[in-house]
Amino acid sequence: MNLKDTLIRIATVVAEEATRNPEFQVRLEAAFATSEPAALHSSSPSRASSQRGAEVDGKNMRKRRGGRRSPAVLDPIDLAVHGEVRLREQLASLELDLLHDIVAQYGMDPGKLVMKWRDRDRVINRIVEMALARATKGDAFRKE
Repeated sequence: MNLKDTLIRIATVVAEEATRNPEFQVRLEAAFATSEPAALHSSSPSRASSQRGAEVDGKNMRKRRGGRRSPAVLDPIDLAVHGEVRLREQLASLELDLLHDIVAQYGMDPGKLVMKWRDRDRVINRIVEMALARATKGDAFRKE
């Protein structure tokens, strides 16, 4: 028996089981993330009770961790392309919490220090520093 035949038999068994067992089909779809599982739309009491108290990500049926930050309200790298002054003006109008959202979403805190800072100017300076570095990365290879 060769590998090709073994894989064909495994795929056949999995496909047959998926047609017979709807719960297995939902779990299989979630594993492959090819389509949104039907169980999220059904009102099955057993399925709903097992997921009570936790948010479920529709793409891969994993429980989402709490403590996630809100999405950033602006793109600092895009603003940095248009100039440092424009970036600083936009950042100056934001509260500290919104600045931390930007830092978190764009991965601007590799040392895990910026999120502890409470001085807005210090956080703004780090965002500007990182955004300018990312906006100009690769300029040596671009034609003018």
